[in-house]
Amino acid sequence: MKYKRSFSVLAVLFLMHTAAFAQDPNFYIFLCFGQSNMEGHAKFEPQDTTANNRFKVLEAVDCPELGRKKGEWYPATPPLARCNTGLTPADYFGRTLLATLPENIKVGVINVAVGGCKIELFEKGTYQSYVATAPDWMTAALVPYDKNPYGRLVEMAKLAQKDGVIKGILMHQGESNTGDETWPSKVKGVYDNLIKDLNLNPKKVPLLAGEMVSKEQGGKCASMNTIIAKLPQVIPNAHIISSEDCPAVADQLHFSAEGYRKLGRRYGAKMLSLLGYKNVKAE
Repeated sequence: MKYKRSFSVLAVLFLMHTAAFAQDPNFYIFLCFGQSNMEGHAKFEPQDTTANNRFKVLEAVDCPELGRKKGEWYPATPPLARCNTGLTPADYFGRTLLATLPENIKVGVINVAVGGCKIELFEKGTYQSYVATAPDWMTAALVPYDKNPYGRLVEMAKLAQKDGVIKGILMHQGESNTGDETWPSKVKGVYDNLIKDLNLNPKKVPLLAGEMVSKEQGGKCASMNTIIAKLPQVIPNAHIISSEDCPAVADQLHFSAEGYRKLGRRYGAKMLSLLGYKNVKAE
């Protein structure tokens, strides 16, 4: 009898512990990282600011001016990266998912991005040397992440895993690595570290990588798209998101607000197809 009582107490404690950290399988979480086009270069417009209670952002930095605290969920309205950033592909990625997913599914994003950075900034073991030589303008963006964007992304992802399930990773990075033929292997290193550090199954967590501003839009880094195209050769579950016809701004490096919307919808349509939803149109 004493043994049965002890077992019952242990069972109750186990169930209480499990409930306290239960994941909601209907809360789909996506990690977003990269440089300025993921950070959000374009100013968002009124049409971009409507909230949906099924679309959340886990704030990766403290933004008192927005009433947001690091590590807490908020309605996913821009800015989704740091406090003064702009519209990103992640904004319309989430909106596109919600337009098709069942009403019981929620979507959450975590966006950690630094304008102008090379992929080396996200290399877990060697980022310190890159940070040490970063220009002052980049350092200002690094400080809110305690100068370790990869570490912050993992920290926030682990918090998010208590609430939901990581379903994919979105990346837009490469302008600063234009011409670097080793870029795909460097991205693989970052992806592999995320998979390991977050105990994910690579077969179930795709990497969606967006192209640079296209040649037809006069993209200064359009040549990088041929290198980006090689990513699936080293990461079997990588998928390339086309930037064709996505409008750019005058600097020929960044997308316009409409370009971000179009690109974000394409990220969303690809993710929906990977989740098993057919005939989803990106436009």
